[in-house]
Amino acid sequence: MNGIPEIAPTGTTAEYLEPSATQALPVGAKVDHIFRRNIEQPYVLQRLTERVWWVSARNYTTLIYVGPDSVFVLDPLDNCYDRIVAAVREITDKPIGAILYSHFHVDHIGDAGRFVEHDADIRIIASAKTAAKLDAARSVLPRPNQVIDWPRGSFNYEGLHVELYGFEWAAHTEDHAAWLLPEERILHSPDLVNPDEPPFWRFAANERFLFTEDNLREVTQFDWDFFCGGHGNVGSRADIEFQLAFIAELKQACVEEIAKIPRADFARPERGSHTAWLADYLAAVGEAATARLRPTYGGTYGFEVATRSNAEMIAFDFLQYR
Repeated sequence: MNGIPEIAPTGTTAEYLEPSATQALPVGAKVDHIFRRNIEQPYVLQRLTERVWWVSARNYTTLIYVGPDSVFVLDPLDNCYDRIVAAVREITDKPIGAILYSHFHVDHIGDAGRFVEHDADIRIIASAKTAAKLDAARSVLPRPNQVIDWPRGSFNYEGLHVELYGFEWAAHTEDHAAWLLPEERILHSPDLVNPDEPPFWRFAANERFLFTEDNLREVTQFDWDFFCGGHGNVGSRADIEFQLAFIAELKQACVEEIAKIPRADFARPERGSHTAWLADYLAAVGEAATARLRPTYGGTYGFEVATRSNAEMIAFDFLQYR
């Protein structure tokens, strides 16, 4: 497609391969040209194991499990029903029997109603925390009919065993969790990181920066080879390591800029409100911290768009916590 730039692979030294719905991806490898493919193709389909496929549609990703009798879709991605169904039909003609709500955010589960319209008896699986949050928010989405104990629980689907590990102190949202498919050696945790990219805007729209690193370190304790992050490429452990290293550098840059930039300089009466200082101060720290990382990361995917907001989020945490 004319006008679409080629985006260089970032963050890891992975091997990049043409996607295949029939050949399993080697551990640590990634799909090539994912940015371009997400724009030009209705979906990108990659086999991970004998029974599990990774699918990317409109820059969102989820997993498809094909059981003996039916299909399990992990996350009914918003505005992606037709694309997900097309991907399933490329693999099998078996019916879709279940969907998972990985967490509350509508961009990952917003098409649940479309699946219910097709099959009123479809199995909808979610954690107790997500079920409670749907109720508290008076969500219009279909409610789960199978609720998994929070923060630890498990279930089985046609030979697939899935384990829930809810983050006790979550950065993204209260019901954020890691869903482990131990026999398949796959971890599903949308919005934990965007594999093959520096952190997205506000660390993938985290509600707070506090505990971001803790959540990343927690998933390294599980046994898995492939990671599905809800966005980006197929993930690996190298993506978690990259995110932690990037965050450490950005935190250090923020610390040094906070020490250099006097807060008193941003108390400007002409702004007409004492509250103006905070936004101005965070913007200054964010821009300065971003500039410090630009020589190393400036050419990477999304750096210029997201890094200042991430630095501001870190700086705000430093102002709030000791």
